[in-house]
Amino acid sequence: MLGEKHDLIHELPEFHELIHELKVSDPEFRRLYDEYHEVEHEVRRIEENVEIASDEYLEERKKLRLKLKDELFQMLEQAREARGAQA
Repeated sequence: MLGEKHDLIHELPEFHELIHELKVSDPEFRRLYDEYHEVEHEVRRIEENVEIASDEYLEERKKLRLKLKDELFQMLEQAREARGAQA
């Protein structure tokens, strides 16, 4: 929806600290995190009519954003489980 924030901290606030930790310690997480935010920024610019794109392209970018979010969520869940197992 237009105006909704989809940055990872707003999408997954329960993982705020873990997101920061993994951005620093896990290069693959950082790569996916950066890609997610690039796609999110592009989608917002298209939705706000700052950039022009076809509806098909916008939907493709939204699907990519969701795929990246799912991958990041899985990594966060695994890291949280690993942390719990160490405690």
